[in-house]
Amino acid sequence: MKELRLRRLFAADHRSVIIAFDHAGFMGPMQGLEDPGKLIDALAASGADAVLTTMGVARRFGDRLGKMGLILRVDGGSSMRSPVQGTLNNQFSIEDACRLGADAVICMGMIGFPEEPSSLHNLAVLSSQSEVWGIPLIAEMLVQGKDGQPATAKDVGFAMRIGVELGADMIKASYVKPQEEFRAVLQSCYRPVVVLGGEKTKTEEELLASVSEALSAGASGVAIGRNVWQHPDPAGVCRALVALVHGNATVAQALKELKR
Repeated sequence: MKELRLRRLFAADHRSVIIAFDHAGFMGPMQGLEDPGKLIDALAASGADAVLTTMGVARRFGDRLGKMGLILRVDGGSSMRSPVQGTLNNQFSIEDACRLGADAVICMGMIGFPEEPSSLHNLAVLSSQSEVWGIPLIAEMLVQGKDGQPATAKDVGFAMRIGVELGADMIKASYVKPQEEFRAVLQSCYRPVVVLGGEKTKTEEELLASVSEALSAGASGVAIGRNVWQHPDPAGVCRALVALVHGNATVAQALKELKR
């Protein structure tokens, strides 16, 4: 059953373009997410393979997904305004996700953060449930660098390996240069890895160049959010990502999708 669902997330080339917009579940109203239905329509027309979103969006707008796969965020525990941080819980079950026709669920793994113990517990619980229900589990592995320094590729590799050891079927993680170090840590992660977009980039070229490097290093695709839906042309950015991921386009070729 997991293999059937994974086929809805990955194209025939075993790569995926996932657009993430689960942010409002933590951050509230955000520029670019005012109308989830309109965004979903644009993504469906632009070749995205799947969306990563919240239970509320899936319940209200799921009928507009078309052929796109559905990944549901099932963990959380506070908003960005909460005075108390440091604990994450599974707010929804895999059974809830199955009722909505989800193709996968996603949960955080927060290595080096106060949330680490609770997030790894959540992953373990979902890993067990995912086998019962036959639904893939994606671990979004974030990691703190040592001694306050930015995370290195080896730090990311450390986090990714913990995610797959807990039973994740796919990893969402940051791409960290240099490319050769990232390539090496991917070889120690025996499940597909999609790279996240992170903070909004200054230029489209910066975003696409980073994605291109990650793909060349062995990443299986992308799971990008605000760099798509906070851009003046979300459909164009999505088409550019599809050109890179599935069309093996160069950055220059992908940029042309923004001028259509």
